[in-house]
Amino acid sequence: MESSRARRGSRARPSGHRRPLLYCALASVAVLGASATGTVYVKAQAHSGPGAVSSAAPTPSASASGEVSVESVTRSESEAAVSEAAVSVVDRDALLAKAMASVTVPGAARVSVAVLDVGSGLSAVHGTGAFDTASIVKVDILAALLLQAQDAGRHLTAGEKTYATAMIESSDNDSATALWNSVGGAAGLDAANERFGLTGTEGGDGLLWGLTRTTAADQLTLLRQVFGTDSTGSELSEASRTYLQGLMRRIAAGQRWGVSAVADGSSWALKNGWLPRTATGLWDVNSIGRVTSGGHDYLVAVLSDGNATQAKGVALVEAAAEAAMSAFTDT
Repeated sequence: MESSRARRGSRARPSGHRRPLLYCALASVAVLGASATGTVYVKAQAHSGPGAVSSAAPTPSASASGEVSVESVTRSESEAAVSEAAVSVVDRDALLAKAMASVTVPGAARVSVAVLDVGSGLSAVHGTGAFDTASIVKVDILAALLLQAQDAGRHLTAGEKTYATAMIESSDNDSATALWNSVGGAAGLDAANERFGLTGTEGGDGLLWGLTRTTAADQLTLLRQVFGTDSTGSELSEASRTYLQGLMRRIAAGQRWGVSAVADGSSWALKNGWLPRTATGLWDVNSIGRVTSGGHDYLVAVLSDGNATQAKGVALVEAAAEAAMSAFTDT
């Protein structure tokens, strides 16, 4: 059991000028480019929240030079593309919401889940609000340390590697405190997270790294950094990602619960967190990681709090993970 101390004048346009972007209630459209065959690709970017995804739909016209002419994209074609993309986004989130409706959330408990299908790039988020990280922040701490080492052009020291192994594989709190201090505490973590693209995460006060606050959407963003590639915009080098992923695949036997419940056998890499709150006696229970389920790879983050016991929190997290999978596989 982890210690309870483990713990942001319009301007007139020329006559006949058409806006390069066409807007609807749910999405904006931007011309991405033209193929060699003269097909114009239009990006439909949904604005429905952190689970939003983008898709592209072809509309027929480009200049002989290959330059895209916005004038050639008709309003009806653009709006049709937007409508199709928006429906896809809404349906995916709706499927997750429907699946989560079958999950029993007892008493004062809360749960939020975010999932990304690595192959398709589609993602969905259910639930809002911030949660205590408990020990899942240890992934973030190590990611921050690796980023700082990269910036300094150095490798981790032998001592740092010893701490990192104990912190991730065994969830050792003393090792986490040592590396928390190494990265500069909350200030260092927050600086790294800004580069990682996390927008709803704030480091805990003093040595209370386990009381860092985060969202399921942010944890999905962090997982993209850890399990992504250079081409997908990860700030971590390939060597850093490989190192962190390896530790997450060697979690101690008694801690192999959570998102691993939906994995095909041992095809998972994860970090769990569990923390009883002194003031209430209720438990924060979280799980993040990458799993292979049904032959497909997924990034999954499940956060919960207000659980009567650790065991009930684990059951809630695993039920939410299973619901998240069904939203992508039962279609």
